[in-house]
Amino acid sequence: MGYHKAGYEVVGVDINPQPHYPFEFHQADALDYLEAHGREFDVIHASPPCQLYTGMRRITLARFGHVPDHPDLIAVTRRGLLKNGKPFVIENVQNSPLHTQFILCGAALGLPHVARHRHFESNVLFLGIPKCNHLKQPYTIGVYGERPDGRRVSYRQYRLCRIARSLNEAQELMEIDWMDWNEIRNAIPLRYTEFIGKQLIILGFISQGGEG
Repeated sequence: MGYHKAGYEVVGVDINPQPHYPFEFHQADALDYLEAHGREFDVIHASPPCQLYTGMRRITLARFGHVPDHPDLIAVTRRGLLKNGKPFVIENVQNSPLHTQFILCGAALGLPHVARHRHFESNVLFLGIPKCNHLKQPYTIGVYGERPDGRRVSYRQYRLCRIARSLNEAQELMEIDWMDWNEIRNAIPLRYTEFIGKQLIILGFISQGGEG
């Protein structure tokens, strides 16, 4: 949605059905689709599965002694995008093996209670990245976990943090009103991709109305 707001025609690809996805959608293996159709697009945004690298995985492992298996697809995604040759952006979480060029924070983009740091790798040099400023906010609200129960969570870098109390609160925080809880807890705020999309246009890599 952020790329759409920035002026792009958007096409989504995922191996699983995405019934709430608001744009043209193809259910397919994303890497196979990239190989077959990647050159048809002006820019490609990839979000490989992040569960292998998250803090929640480490917490689950420490608490229960085991965690589900999750794929590690960043390296193979990077190879496919470099081979394709078009401008690309890869998004993932902290501690993922991205070659991080920049990090975006919700509070730095006008979402006062959203930290939700995400790392980005690209073959385009981005400039003017807004600095993280969520530490200046009185509290942060997380959108993750099994359910939106409002529980307090503790992080040394935040003065106060809790989980969203409801799906409605999470949707308002993230400015996303079309996702259920399982979808939105894996999402990033649309302001992130709107910022990226506008930067690609400003830097001259994409003309207004490009496809991604």
